[in-house]
Amino acid sequence: MNSKKGSHRIYTMSFASVYPHYIAKAEKKGRTKAEVDEIIRWLTGYNQKELETQLEEETDFETFFAEAPRLNPSRSLIKGVVCGVRVEDIKEPTMQEIRYLDKLIDELARGKAMDKILRA
Repeated sequence: MNSKKGSHRIYTMSFASVYPHYIAKAEKKGRTKAEVDEIIRWLTGYNQKELETQLEEETDFETFFAEAPRLNPSRSLIKGVVCGVRVEDIKEPTMQEIRYLDKLIDELARGKAMDKILRA
């Protein structure tokens, strides 16, 4: 679903190709794959089986977020800097979703409590 001409390369990368990096980043800091999956499910509305299907099908990032069952309305509470950019200031919707996820994984790796990460 590479609909945007000149779009960022990450949009066409498979979510499955980046997913192990999320897991590794979390596990390096003593967190778990289950916590990473919980964050992804919270953000996107995928259940575990749907998430695993997306991974198996090597869905690209653009499609992964476009087909998300229910993007969490509380994700607008995610603030801060990822890759030198404030996530709340990103104008392009798909890039903002990707950076929201990056920010949540960063928070997990930094030892933040799950209820705080999930904006409970």
